Amino acid sequence: MATSQIRLDADVLVIGGGPAGMWAAISAAEAGARVVIAEKGYVGTSGPFSSANTGIYYIKPDDPVHREGTVEARLPLAFDLADKLWIERTFDQSYANLEAMARWGYKWPRNEEGKEYRGRLRGPDVLIFLRRRLQKLQVRILDHSPALELLASNGTVAGAQGINRQSGEAWRVDAGAVVLATGGTSFLSDVAGVKGNTGDGYLMAAEAGVRFSGMEFSSQYAPTAFDGVLSRGAHLDYGSLYDNNGKPITRGRQTVDAILQTGAAWAILDKAKDEDTRAMVRKTHAHIILHLERLGIDPFTQKFRIDFRSEGTIRAAGGVLIDDDLSSDVPGLFVAGDLATREKVTGAGPPGGGPAAAWAFASGSWAGRSAVTFARRIGNVAGRRTEPLGEAGLRPRHTADPALIPQELLAGIQAEMLPFDRNYWRFGPYLEASLKRFGSEWNAVRDGLAPPSAGDGGPTPRDLLRARETAAMLATARWINLSALERTETRGLHRRSDFPDLDPSQTHHLISGGLDRIWVERQPASPSLHTEQRALAS
Repeated sequence: MATSQIRLDADVLVIGGGPAGMWAAISAAEAGARVVIAEKGYVGTSGPFSSANTGIYYIKPDDPVHREGTVEARLPLAFDLADKLWIERTFDQSYANLEAMARWGYKWPRNEEGKEYRGRLRGPDVLIFLRRRLQKLQVRILDHSPALELLASNGTVAGAQGINRQSGEAWRVDAGAVVLATGGTSFLSDVAGVKGNTGDGYLMAAEAGVRFSGMEFSSQYAPTAFDGVLSRGAHLDYGSLYDNNGKPITRGRQTVDAILQTGAAWAILDKAKDEDTRAMVRKTHAHIILHLERLGIDPFTQKFRIDFRSEGTIRAAGGVLIDDDLSSDVPGLFVAGDLATREKVTGAGPPGGGPAAAWAFASGSWAGRSAVTFARRIGNVAGRRTEPLGEAGLRPRHTADPALIPQELLAGIQAEMLPFDRNYWRFGPYLEASLKRFGSEWNAVRDGLAPPSAGDGGPTPRDLLRARETAAMLATARWINLSALERTETRGLHRRSDFPDLDPSQTHHLISGGLDRIWVERQPASPSLHTEQRALAS
């Protein structure tokens, strides 16, 4: 990298400007810390949360019936890998965050009776509101400033450095603690809001030495109108679905299988029979309805073709292994949001919009507060000797190989990670073939992938970022495929066509890691309170 032109000191550096990162920065700043937040895009408009409305859990602590019912409803979807106490903890923190937003003046939507409704968030409005909160708390915001690598000091994460995509200036932040909240990756699958979600945080964290958990639970596919990009499915609750031969089907696996076996799947929102219901669907799913109407389709009276797009690890369970305080294996490094494993809350199953949003809000808040506690133990960070940790895509082991083109490498990754018959339904021999291909490509990347030089000024920010993003997606694909090969059953978001049944003996977590040599091992699932209660009852 070029010599830093922007150099800052902070108690806490937050990398990632989605809801988890913003809540981490807010919590740290409210605790009195000096905070910097760096985002690849623009803090307040980037990421999948910014593309549409989403549900969130708003459960009052003095409403035990609603609380218990909601928590219990999540447990069967987790396939015995969640922890009831973590679910309750997440919902409690989500409630506290929404109450804080109300105190700060957020304008909630109201129903026909004029009552506030806090169970649904307007993504763009929420993010801009939280950005203003950051500004009020005097958090230093670095927009269009992707982090390229972490810094370490004697085995402790001590900051990061990156580049501004617009000015080309390199930046460096020395910090007492770092919160990574860069989101997951869908391997650039053309889902709205995910162009910046390329697994950067996974690679940076792995270079520091973290472990991952549940990476096999990454095969999340969501419905979208054909040729559309907004992956939302709640509107299909008001619809009838059919395969390409006109046979009725249900949502989920039947829909994907219909596409695989008959070539297409179709829907019509014929269950929204009255004008009031249709008006509600138009209001809550405006982006989807407008897309269809622009194609000349009335979705309430005409069939429209649907597709499924991979959301990868963005709406799934796996991620960096965390402790109760959202710390990673590496001192000074905390993680939040989609980057952190969500297994204790969602287990092997998909989170859905409400739990996902609640997790982003809660985990960000916890990580920010924990990072402040750690940073205060470190004290003054000025003058610490640090070393950069970035390797793949930044510092090749040998001479840069101009034949390694990031776009071509990405096409190869997508060919293995996006198709239904490769990653929705997984098959042992295919997984082995993918791992073999990815292993060969990883060695080539480590040996020779580097951004091309653009003359005396060095590589452009675009080239730096592309090389690094490609390495990150390749590394992520390897952890996913190795974990998927190890789990010889079908459980939640992990589906094996050669092992189509759930195997109770595999009720464990899969921990993975490594870079040049990747590995996976089993870890017993700690029994949740729900499981303990069932055992006592029997």
